[in-house]
Amino acid sequence: MRKPSSKIREEIARLQEQLKAAETREAERIGRLALRVGLGDIEIEESDLVAALEEIARKFRKGGGRTNKPTPAPVAAGAPAGQAGEA
Repeated sequence: MRKPSSKIREEIARLQEQLKAAETREAERIGRLALRVGLGDIEIEESDLVAALEEIARKFRKGGGRTNKPTPAPVAAGAPAGQAGEA
């Protein structure tokens, strides 16, 4: 049995909302990680940053950098050691 076009449109709208929410979660996660490692403090051209992130993505897509254990972020000199909670 075929779905009416109105039902398909509703499903597309629902999926678009899910996609938007997923992209927002992913962007927030990547943003928190970038801030944690200090990228927010670095003055860098957006094109240079995009190129560096593309290089990292290629590395992980090839499986060269994938690990199951998270690597702790380095602790700055004089900073207390411990868990750096995500925002």
